[in-house]
Amino acid sequence: MKHVEKYTRQYFLPPVFMSDWVRKDHLDRPPIWCSVDLRDGNQALIEPMGLEEKLEFFRMLVEVGFKEIEVGFPAASETEYDFMRALIDRDMIPEDVTVQVLTQARPHIIKKTFEAVKGAPHAVIHLYNSTSVAQRNVVFRKNKEEIRKLATEGAKMLLDLAEKTEGDFSFEYSPESFHGTEVEYGLEVCNAVLDIWKPSADRKCIINIPGTVETAMPHVFASQIEYISKNLKYRDNVILSLHPHNDRGCAVADAELCCLAGVERVEGTLFGNGERTGNVDLVTLAMNLYSYGVDPGLDFSDMPKVRGTYERLTQMRVPARQPYAGDLVFSAFSGSHQDAIAKGMAARERETQGEPWTVPYLPIDPKDVGRNYDKDVIRINSQSGKGGVSYILQHNFALTLPAKMKESVGYAIKQVSDETHQELSPDEVYKAFRARFVDPMPYFAVEDAEFKRMGEAVVAQVEIRRGDHVSKVEAIGNGRLDAASNAVKEFFGVSYELVAYEEHTLSRGSASKAIAYVGISTSERDFWGAGINEDILTASIHALCVAVNQLPKIAAQDKSADARLTDMLDFIRKNYRNVTLETMSKTFHLSEPYVSKYIREKSGKTFGEHVTAERMKRAKGLLKNGVATVESIAYESGYANVEHFNRTFKRLFAMTPLAYRNKENGLPVDKKRRKS
Repeated sequence: MKHVEKYTRQYFLPPVFMSDWVRKDHLDRPPIWCSVDLRDGNQALIEPMGLEEKLEFFRMLVEVGFKEIEVGFPAASETEYDFMRALIDRDMIPEDVTVQVLTQARPHIIKKTFEAVKGAPHAVIHLYNSTSVAQRNVVFRKNKEEIRKLATEGAKMLLDLAEKTEGDFSFEYSPESFHGTEVEYGLEVCNAVLDIWKPSADRKCIINIPGTVETAMPHVFASQIEYISKNLKYRDNVILSLHPHNDRGCAVADAELCCLAGVERVEGTLFGNGERTGNVDLVTLAMNLYSYGVDPGLDFSDMPKVRGTYERLTQMRVPARQPYAGDLVFSAFSGSHQDAIAKGMAARERETQGEPWTVPYLPIDPKDVGRNYDKDVIRINSQSGKGGVSYILQHNFALTLPAKMKESVGYAIKQVSDETHQELSPDEVYKAFRARFVDPMPYFAVEDAEFKRMGEAVVAQVEIRRGDHVSKVEAIGNGRLDAASNAVKEFFGVSYELVAYEEHTLSRGSASKAIAYVGISTSERDFWGAGINEDILTASIHALCVAVNQLPKIAAQDKSADARLTDMLDFIRKNYRNVTLETMSKTFHLSEPYVSKYIREKSGKTFGEHVTAERMKRAKGLLKNGVATVESIAYESGYANVEHFNRTFKRLFAMTPLAYRNKENGLPVDKKRRKS
């Protein structure tokens, strides 16, 4: 870049470089926290908060756990003054909370400040003046002695007015623009102020070192602080405080290293709000301690609530990548990251309570700050992989995919995201899973299957529907699914190996459903399908059909298939309970008469016949495999009127539903099946 020659380092090293802090590798206790949101943060807003907004913000800070809160600069505006008075007059300051007000080292401002804090149960009067070379030479045009005198005269005035004003007061001094100040001179001014206040064990003072404009690297700041800490007068009775800004993006590092170097108190704001690039983010500082097992003394267990209140009152937005609080800070889109997190979470579930948190890529448990695993951690887009997709399906929809199926599912879901150029919600992931592995049977379906034992073997009689033709095929296998699979192979003349089968329940209760996963393998690749049904065998055969429908040879045999008719019949199958010509018309963007005519001419059956066939298939399955009442079966099959259902069933099968149930269960057709 051009003009680099106009810049140089603008900080001063201490006369002796201090580095004892380097020997410490962590903080074992939190500093005293002081929020300056209502002063430093508020003055940086495009539209500063009004009185009631500041009161609400104050209540939030108290709720989070702040015991020291800088509430404003009362002499700067009527709003600031009125806010201080409102806190006192409305008795809103808890006994364990100290408010703090800022004042320049100028007599009329100091007087106005004490008028504002009159009657405060306890308040810190924060005095400051700038000590930097640039401010001395350019702004104030004063020498070192004159600048020191500004500070000491202000300190004397604070001491005098504190004795004359109702309330309990303590003092704080800040040499503003410390980085641009010679370290020895900054120390000299601070000690001169302390000589006036003469702090004691029961009346301590605060010396606050502000990185007003951050110009030094964090380790330089820490060395400066260690020098100040070791050379302050009345050290045992002085609380050394820090006020870092973030001009170089290192405010958090400044605060942490300076705490190692002797700082006992930190001033900052929520989410780093403040002038220019902001103040140090106290949320990040506190949560960093928390992630090391140190209680920060601030409660961010409901981070979304704190963030929401902050954003509403300040009109500022917390960035998506803001540590611990942003929308995306716990989110993993990368496939390898998602897989590691999913495995880490699974291991966590197996661990005994009290084990340290060790989930990859997650420094803390998102639940500890009010976040959600499903919505905040594993998120699916075109960069995701099998681990993340499997996690979403398991934790949101109780689908435990076979290990070998996860890769196929991961690629399929990733492809959907890639084609749509968008992130997929958990519901969209599930929808895509169903569309790829549960619902599609474009070329054939098994309408029905009956099985009987023949020695050690099983004989299957399978009805295969292909277009408008239903064929019965018989085959033998070593089990029911194997026999049904052999029937499909024989009918289509295809070859594959049944390589995987897993099943599990999806819900509990009398109406519980199960899911079956089936994997088949050819010389080219593997194909997967899944089926969901109350009856596990029905689900298994469905899963098999979905997998076999994907074979290229099956598609090649279906050259004459009518794609629109197939889609229409699939729609009827999926929506048999409430499908109408009107819904078909809206779905396929065709008129009702055209839909009716098209289905009749292409399939040889009317729309009503197709609907009735699907409903009867559902009814027969329920009658055969359960003890539900005829009334409930009629409803489940799409009939609001049980008499209509009975008439239709008897017309088609020449027997009543109950007679059919008895027949299928080996009972006399004139006897009712007893409920066990």
